[in-house]
Amino acid sequence: MNPTIPNVRLQYAPNPAYEPAAPYGQRQLDVLGGAAYERAQAQIRRWPGYQPTPLRDLSGLARAAGLAGIRYKDEGGRFGLGSFKALGGAYAVSRQLLRELSARLGRDDLSVDDLLSGQYRELTHAMTVTCATDGNHGRSVAWGAQCFGCQCVIYIHATVSEGRKRAIEQYGAQVVRTPGNYDDSVRQAAEDAARLGRYVVSDTSYPGYMEVPKDVMQGYAVMADEALRQWREDGGGELPTHVFLQGGVGGLAAAVCAHFWEQLGESRPRFIVVEPDKAACLYESARAGKPVAVQGDLDTVMAGLACGEVSLLAWEVLHPGAQAFLTVDDEAALETVRLLASGKYGDAPIVAGESAVAGLTGCLAALADPAARDALGLDAGSRVLVFGSEGATDPELYQRIVGKSAAEVEAAAEAAA
Repeated sequence: MNPTIPNVRLQYAPNPAYEPAAPYGQRQLDVLGGAAYERAQAQIRRWPGYQPTPLRDLSGLARAAGLAGIRYKDEGGRFGLGSFKALGGAYAVSRQLLRELSARLGRDDLSVDDLLSGQYRELTHAMTVTCATDGNHGRSVAWGAQCFGCQCVIYIHATVSEGRKRAIEQYGAQVVRTPGNYDDSVRQAAEDAARLGRYVVSDTSYPGYMEVPKDVMQGYAVMADEALRQWREDGGGELPTHVFLQGGVGGLAAAVCAHFWEQLGESRPRFIVVEPDKAACLYESARAGKPVAVQGDLDTVMAGLACGEVSLLAWEVLHPGAQAFLTVDDEAALETVRLLASGKYGDAPIVAGESAVAGLTGCLAALADPAARDALGLDAGSRVLVFGSEGATDPELYQRIVGKSAAEVEAAAEAAA
């Protein structure tokens, strides 16, 4: 495989609303950052098993692609759940339970330590959290419910794999499969929650539902902070020039963009959002200049990004904060999964799920497109950061894609170390 993926079906949309010199404003702070982020970081760092995930150096691939550097934030080992979603969903579960306990007990001094101690388990056990998911967010919510002592019901749509369904059920959640696509399952989860008195813990926001998705994204920002610190420590003080981020509803992209923007101001990198061409709600919203929904079955192999409606909160950050939006096709993403597993160009092999590679695929695709490459300022001096948002969260599918198991790829990585 040529590292620039010359045959990819790339669509490029510049963002006319991009404001590279704009300060991180109050509208953005109302969504992400400030004291709310500091609270999330302080809590998550106290969770049992917390440690920063690695920032992998892909110097061989960077040389082959004609870049100064590529680094890959590898979320495959996060809390044993296989993805960055562990940070957001579980944190939002804890916040929801603490809000409800505080209201019932008339106290404002409760903390995550009270939940972890089991002191209020009798009360929390009577509460039920719920959400819709493509796989990883539901797994995080189910894990959070198990950790913090409440019930959990997760909705999945028609094309979510049985492997991802089983991964959620192992944390004790009830899993309900619904007809239609992801956005249909979101609506079903919300309707059932209203009827049955459940608490929705969604990673996407919509009119009338904003606070919980803010908690989810604050959790994701912990990953962004780790990456920024690691880059500075490993890179001699230099910052990345470009960050390519997968889309979905926009929560991950907004959390990373917001944190870098708040911390670095005008020195922040360029942010480029990448989506599957079959589920490109952010790309189409950028073209329209406002949030729009895309229709259809959204049937992409990048299952975690199979979303047709933009999170309104994420849009508050990405509309002024992202330089451009790209789409890539499924086969290009699969080629990138195989590329990382192969250890080609001398880099250590990496286990990456299908949704994990959208950002890297977009970067390599843009390098193969002269107009996109020039518009994004990608050249021999560019230092690129990407977020590998998941490992092999569907092991059977991963083996079919790569031709070997995740364990075999990990063994090869250990041998290369």
